[in-house]
Amino acid sequence: MWMISLSVVLFIFYVIKLLDIYHKSHPSYKVALGIGGLDPLTFCQTIKLALTINRENIFTSFRDFAQKYKKSYVFWCLGRAYVRVIKAEDMEKILGSAKHTKKGFVYRYLLALLGEGLLISGGKKWIHRRKILTPAFHFNILQQFLEIFQQEGAKLIVQLERSETVVEVPKLISKHTLDVICETAMGIKLDSQEESQIYRESIHQAGKVLVLRFIKPWLNSDFVFRILGYEKLLNKILQPIHSFTRKIIRQRNIKFMDNRDQQDCEIYDRRQKHAMLDTLLLAEKNNQIDLEGIREEVGTFTFEGHDTTASAINMILFSLAENPGIQEKVYEEIMEIIQRKNGNSLEIFDYTNMTYTDRVIKESLRLYPPVPYISRELTEDQLINGYPAPTGTLVEAHIFDLHRDPQYFPDPERFDPDRFLPEQVEKRHPFAYLPFSAGPRNCIGQKFALLEIKTVIESILINFHLSPITQREDLVFVADLVLRTADPIKIKFTRRS
Repeated sequence: MWMISLSVVLFIFYVIKLLDIYHKSHPSYKVALGIGGLDPLTFCQTIKLALTINRENIFTSFRDFAQKYKKSYVFWCLGRAYVRVIKAEDMEKILGSAKHTKKGFVYRYLLALLGEGLLISGGKKWIHRRKILTPAFHFNILQQFLEIFQQEGAKLIVQLERSETVVEVPKLISKHTLDVICETAMGIKLDSQEESQIYRESIHQAGKVLVLRFIKPWLNSDFVFRILGYEKLLNKILQPIHSFTRKIIRQRNIKFMDNRDQQDCEIYDRRQKHAMLDTLLLAEKNNQIDLEGIREEVGTFTFEGHDTTASAINMILFSLAENPGIQEKVYEEIMEIIQRKNGNSLEIFDYTNMTYTDRVIKESLRLYPPVPYISRELTEDQLINGYPAPTGTLVEAHIFDLHRDPQYFPDPERFDPDRFLPEQVEKRHPFAYLPFSAGPRNCIGQKFALLEIKTVIESILINFHLSPITQREDLVFVADLVLRTADPIKIKFTRRS
C-alpha cells in the first residue's frame, strides 16, 4: 500500500514539475524576467495564492506591489505575464496609442452582463458603434439634460430631508444616478422604486461573482465555471438586470415611434441631435444596428452611466466631509454664483465657472478613480522598462496607483485641490491623471458625468453641511467592477440655517 501511495505522490510531483517546465518555456516567462517585478510563481505557489486571495487582499496587494517596485512591473503565473503599468510614460504608450485598443481577455467575462457593447467590443464594430453614439453626448444634448439634472438634484434633497441625519451614502446616490441616466440618456422616467432597487442590488451581486472569476484561475475555464454552479447562479442574478434594460427599450421605442408618427419622418431624422437611446433606435431604423446591438449598448450605458458616476459622487462627498475647510470654500463659490443669478436657474456656463469646485472634483477623482483598473492586450511589440513585451501580452493599467505616483503628485495621499491649478497641470505629464481613461478609447460620457456631479454637489451643499462618520482610516477598498468600499460610507448631513 505504501508503495502505491509513494507512486501517486511521485506522479503528482512529476506532473507539477512538467507543468512548471512547460510554463517557463512560454515567451511570457522571458518578458517577466526582462521587465522585472515579482519572481515568477511556480504552479504550487500559484494555487496556494489563488486559494487565499479574496476581493480585499488582492486590492491591497496591488497597492503594496506598486509601493515596492515604484515602476511598471510584471506578475507571472501559469504561463502568462501580466504587465502592471503604473507610470505615466508607459500609460501613454498603451492607452494613448491607436494600436493597443484591444481589451484584455478578462473583459470577456463581462459579456454575459453587458453584451458586446462599446465598453467591450473592438475593431470595426467598436469604431462603428462609437461613430453612432458620439453625437448623443454632444454639448447641445447636455444643455437639454441640465434641467433634468437639477430636478433630480431637488428630489435628492427631499430624500435627504426625510432620512436620518446619518446617511449610508452609496444606496442614496446609486438610486439618484440610475434615475438620472434613465431619464436623460434613455428618455424613460423610472416608475418603480422596487424595480430600480432590484436592478442595483443585482449589479452588485453580479460584480462579486465576476470578480471571483477574475481572481480564481480555475474559474477562468467555462467548463469549471459551469460545473461548480457559478454559471447558473450568475444567470439567475442577470435575469432582473436584462429584464430591466429590455423594458427600457420597449417603453422608449413606443414613444419614439409616436414622435415619428406625429412628424414628417425625414424632418425627424434630420434633427440635429438625439439622446442616446433615440440615437440607437434611429440607427436601427436606418439599418445601422440591430435590436441586439441596442440591448448591448443600453445595458452598457445603464450600468456605466449610473455605477461609475455613483462611485465618483460617493467619494467626492466623503472628501468634502473629511475636509471641512475645503467644503466651505466650495460652498462659498457656489453661493457667490447663485447670488449673481438673482433667482434664475443656473446654466451650463455657471457650472463651468465653478473653478475651485472643479479642482476639488479632480482631486477626489485622483485619489479615488471610479474605474481603478483597465486591461489591454498588446497588438504589436511594445517597450516597457526598456524591454520588448511581445504581441499578445496582457497589460493592466492600474489607474489607482498611477494617481499616487510621487513623481507627479508629491505627498500623494494628501487631499490638495491646488494640484489642479493651471500652472500645476501644465508641467505634469498628460498621462499622469486618467480618471476617464485616455486616447481613442477614452470615456465617451465624461462631460455628462462631470456636469451631473457638479449639479449634485451644488444641490447638496447649498442645503447641508457634511461631517464624516466614516473616517479615512476606515476605508477598505475591494476589487469590483467599479471602486467600492467593503462597508458603506456614512456621512452626517446637517441642515444649513
